[in-house]
Amino acid sequence: MRILLTGKNGQLGRCFLDVASAEHDVLGFGSDELDISDASQVAERIAQVKPDIIVNAAAYTAVDKSEEDRERAYAVNELGVKYLAEQAALLDIPVIHVSTDYVFDGRAVTPYLPSDQTNPQGVYGASKLAGEKALAAATTKYIVLRTAWVFSEYGNNFVKTMIRLAKERDTLGVVADQYGCPTYAGDLALVIKQLCEQYQAKHDLPWGGYHYCGDMPTSWHGFARTIFALAKEQGVIESIPKLNAISSDQYPTPVKRPEYSVMDLKRLDELRVKASQWVGSLNQVLERLK
Repeated sequence: MRILLTGKNGQLGRCFLDVASAEHDVLGFGSDELDISDASQVAERIAQVKPDIIVNAAAYTAVDKSEEDRERAYAVNELGVKYLAEQAALLDIPVIHVSTDYVFDGRAVTPYLPSDQTNPQGVYGASKLAGEKALAAATTKYIVLRTAWVFSEYGNNFVKTMIRLAKERDTLGVVADQYGCPTYAGDLALVIKQLCEQYQAKHDLPWGGYHYCGDMPTSWHGFARTIFALAKEQGVIESIPKLNAISSDQYPTPVKRPEYSVMDLKRLDELRVKASQWVGSLNQVLERLK
């Protein structure tokens, strides 16, 4: 199966290459090789590759920076998706696209369904939502997977930051009033591979929008506590720093983070895939980081 992958250098892109390259012909491109915000580049590259399916792991993900760099955020997160979807529609091939919990306002008290009202609170979330809408307007053969709190052995993420800080400090303050579901990029990559293979077998999928993330909600403070406990057990860190629970007000950011990002995963049954068991996956990541 010939798969065109965008965003090959990000956490998800690198994990997807790890899980899919041995069995499939994955043609991966970073932003330096394919700028998805350039319509002519997209058309040229897709015509050259002739993929059976497109996996879009490219995104402008700098949440705070996007407030000042609005034009670039929309260029990648909306126009880039639109251009990929338009070319996919011309070739009658599907797009698997990754979106975010930031399309919601974070004020819910029960897990978000894919069908729930969106209300992004910043440019990042708004641009990602615009990309979802552009995709749906351009083609019917698409899967959107909204995810959250992504970590892996690659790139910059919360797990690697906590490990670094644990080696540098005796005491840490971590936000305890924001809730979500950590997601291992490798688990998400494996699910995307499975969807590609389902499409290869049946030339059909239950198209539309889904939520994919870790199986158990926690706070950033709870996530950090789990990271430290497992890292100490595995010998990744020598000692666990004192962990203080702080409020979002004590850690202000240019863009307000969602207080509640827990997403309902029941619809995953339609795709015949399982949620990420993030504690087990975290153990694997720490083993690799060791």
